[in-house]
Amino acid sequence: MVGVNSDASVSCLKGVGRPILDEQARAQLVAALRDVDYVVIFPEPNVESLLEDLRPDVHAKGTDYTEETVPERAVAKRLGIHVAIVGDPKNHSTRAFLEQIRKGPNG
Repeated sequence: MVGVNSDASVSCLKGVGRPILDEQARAQLVAALRDVDYVVIFPEPNVESLLEDLRPDVHAKGTDYTEETVPERAVAKRLGIHVAIVGDPKNHSTRAFLEQIRKGPNG
């Protein structure tokens, strides 16, 4: 199961003009991945309530986090949920990509 931030929560977290793709489009992209069985869109700034409700064995976060900076770490610890840092190094961002497009090929 993958949680996808709602448009409102992305806007609060990332700022004006975000998200680029709406929540339904982002959920469909994630749902198209072979290993994803379910996608849920959540309106909160983090997934603490989802962890409480679903009680997964593992809570995975991207490499832009460390185990110490995961917002839900206290809830995960209390519930006995293992926190795993997964994915590629975050040496890229949507913001940088959009800036590159705005500058054009010679920018």
